[in-house]
Parts: sequence; C-alpha cells; structure tokens
Amino acid sequence: MEPFKVIIVEDVPLELKGTEGILRNEIPEADIVGTADSAEAYIRLLRQQVPQLVLLDLGLGGSTTVGVELCRHTKENHPEVKVLIFTGEILNEKLWVDALDAGCDGIILKSGELLTRSDVAACMAGKRMVFNQPILAQIVERFKESVNHSILHGDAMLHYEIDEYDERFLRHLALGYTKEQITGLRGMPFGVKSLEKRQNDLIRKLFPQSGGAGVNATRLVVRALELRILDPDNLHPDEA
Repeated sequence: MEPFKVIIVEDVPLELKGTEGILRNEIPEADIVGTADSAEAYIRLLRQQVPQLVLLDLGLGGSTTVGVELCRHTKENHPEVKVLIFTGEILNEKLWVDALDAGCDGIILKSGELLTRSDVAACMAGKRMVFNQPILAQIVERFKESVNHSILHGDAMLHYEIDEYDERFLRHLALGYTKEQITGLRGMPFGVKSLEKRQNDLIRKLFPQSGGAGVNATRLVVRALELRILDPDNLHPDEA
C-alpha cells in the first residue's frame, strides 16, 4: 500500500485516540494530516488540505445526520477522495443506507474487529462497499431474509394461481384505492364489474373453507399479506 494522507473526523476524544492508535500501529502508510471534531472544523481542514482518505464518524455533536451530509459534501466537491465511515451507530440501518446514498466507499462498525489494515487497503485500492464483519453479518442476514420472502411470494403466486392483474388489484386495494381508481391505472383493462368478479374469485381462492361468506376487501388484503402474495415492504402504486 502506497503512503496516503488521511483526515479523521471524530468528536469523542477517547475514540479519536483509539483510531489514531490503530492507524499508527497497524497502517504506518497513513499520514494523519488533521483531525476534526465538528462539521465546521472538517470543512476548514478540507479547504486547507485534500487527503486521499477521510475516516468519518457519523454521530457528531449528538446528530447522526451531520456525518451523512459531510460525506455528501466531500464526494460532491472531491469525488476522488475515499470516504470510509467509521461509526458506533451499530443498530441504525437507515443511517447506513443514507451514508451509502451519500457516496461513501464503505462502512466500518465500531464493534468486533474494528478497523483493519485489509479494510483500509481495499478502500485505497478502489474497492467500493468495504464493510467489516459486524455489518457484513447483518447485510447477509437481510439478504437471506429478502430471498426467503421472494421464494415464499413466488410459491404463493403459483399455489393460489395469482396472475399479474390479481397482484396489482390486491396491491392497490392494500394502498387504499377504490375499484374505480384501480380501473384508471395504466394497463389495467378492467371495469368495476370485472374487478368485483375478480375480487370474488380471489376470495374463493384464499378462503376456500369459508366459501367467501363475510369476507370483505380488507380481510382479503390481510390474507394476501399473510400468505406473502403481497410483500409489505414493496407496496407501491403503479402509474395512473
């Protein structure tokens, strides 16, 4: 690994000392050209010296959004600079997504193996999405969960003989659309009467034991969610 300049953005003195120690002991190629404990201090540093790497803590001054905005600012003004998030926000998955959207090159959680030489080397070599073991474990778990949901969805669609229009109809009922509104969707070639018939057919399929007695649109949607015909994480309207 070639020598490189790094700025550390961290507002907790003890954690800053620990990060500096990791770099000096494990990654001697890293030349720490400055540290900052606030957004203002970091912006001043960046104007004076542009590093090759920024180690950025997301939680600054009690705010988790400041770090994300600093990442976005850095990438917009200096796209060549690597930004490696080094954060103690170990449970805030939404914050990780925000940091990735802001253009960071990776996220290292302050747990488990912490910051390693191999992580920094991968980042400096141009690898995107550099993660350490704690966050990788959570990403893999979410991936497995997503795949299993997709399999359950596909199985349910086949088992209950649900076609594209059934799924669209149920999804928009779940979103609060009336049948009149659903008929106005692009590519939905049905009138209200046809949708009423389709609803009755779906009730018979999803409630075979009851014969559909007393099942309204709300119960039908709930049943579709229970059977994974509808994915609660992907309920979005189609274009009108």
